[in-house]
Amino acid sequence: MPKEIDETNIDEILSKFKQGKLTRDQAKKTLQLDYLERINKLACLDIFRHARTGFPEVVLAESKPKGALEKIINAILKNHEKVIISKIKEEQFKELRDYGKKNKDISLDINKTGRIAVIARSSQKIADSDTKKQANEKFIGKIGIITAGTSDIPIAEEIRVICKAMGCILINADDVGIAGLHRIFEPLKKMVDENVSVIIVLAGMEGTLPGVVASLVDIPVIGVPISSGYGYRGKGETALMTMLQSCSPGLTVVNIDNGFGAAVFAIRILNSIRKQL
Repeated sequence: MPKEIDETNIDEILSKFKQGKLTRDQAKKTLQLDYLERINKLACLDIFRHARTGFPEVVLAESKPKGALEKIINAILKNHEKVIISKIKEEQFKELRDYGKKNKDISLDINKTGRIAVIARSSQKIADSDTKKQANEKFIGKIGIITAGTSDIPIAEEIRVICKAMGCILINADDVGIAGLHRIFEPLKKMVDENVSVIIVLAGMEGTLPGVVASLVDIPVIGVPISSGYGYRGKGETALMTMLQSCSPGLTVVNIDNGFGAAVFAIRILNSIRKQL
């Protein structure tokens, strides 16, 4: 295959094939391969994932040794406009800020509450700063995000950052759990009125709220059990079991504190809807 072709760019590969610069076999082989880049045995980056699945690789920072993030970020930004870093440890926030100071050609958006950051090349503004035209081009749909209590907000923030970076419009409602059930109706009415395509509901303790929401709407609901609670089966276990045992149809459940998984599943729903339009 000609070296000048960016192997991560499906559009370019198809364009070269159409122009006769690639044979059918060359194009087929290139599209079938999953191109991986190895970085000093620190990581194996799946730089073709966005084209294959509709969602880019997100870097889990939590277990990375000192210095690893910078190498991984540099490698990803060679092929992509932005990189999302999740589950950032306290000491790693300083690493990222130092990286931003050293690299004036990048934008660095850190959300400490959600332990997540979006790093973008200067040619690609972060979602919140996009012009109206850019936002319209990126828009993939609307997502509702509901938290039962304030303990759920850190994971909700992780979800919000990921969904915004992917081009979603968010309708948020915080601290509307079943301890005061009347609080859910007004924000839920707004989400239905705004035509959200999926609702993500986060709850700890006994984890009832996702099932309640799923019983009130005809919209897919994703339940996220949160590791709040205490005593027997605390730290999210009871919330997880409650959601799994819910008798409300239309509820899908991810693992405890798995905001990333909830965000990816919601975005896949939106992408699937877009393909049908």
